[in-house]
Amino acid sequence: MFDYTYHTIAGESEGVYREKGSKFIALAFPVKTEEEVKERVAEVKKRYYDARHHCYAYILGPNKDAYRLNDDGEPSGTAGRPIHGQLLSKDVTDTLIIVVRYFGGVKLGVSGLLNAYKVAAKDALDNNTIIEKFVEEKYIVHFPPLAMNKVMQLLKRETVKITGQSYESDCIIEFIVQKRDADSLVEALQKIDRLTIRPII
Repeated sequence: MFDYTYHTIAGESEGVYREKGSKFIALAFPVKTEEEVKERVAEVKKRYYDARHHCYAYILGPNKDAYRLNDDGEPSGTAGRPIHGQLLSKDVTDTLIIVVRYFGGVKLGVSGLLNAYKVAAKDALDNNTIIEKFVEEKYIVHFPPLAMNKVMQLLKRETVKITGQSYESDCIIEFIVQKRDADSLVEALQKIDRLTIRPII
């Protein structure tokens, strides 16, 4: 089912569009957090410090619930919106596209700008590979040492990845599980005596 997977880009890529002397360089990055977005934007502004505009759009999260559009001084809606439109048309998330513009001395007008930012962003995505990933959920379990074998048996599933472990008076394991398998795994774990489990948000 679609809820259990999402699409993103495999790595970084670049696209270029030229119009009436202006040059638009589109840079696509896989990103996970808004902090990462800020770092990428800062890097690109530093690298292309002499460019007139650094416009961008991003979408984050399997449900695509975090997104932002930035026109960076271009007329409202002429840069961020067409970049965002390309992310939507490719149905990708956890993706940032920054389009750097070097002004060529001739104004392109609203329709010219819309087209330039759209084509540059599209080129960057076309030069990338779209990959499918599984939606994952994180959990933490606490259980007595005697239950170790039962717990580890359940966590051997190929849809599970253990991310942290601590064995003192109580055993604690943090793990990630693919969403499609989460309910059945949580249900099985809850049947173990004196085990507590909660999601990590």
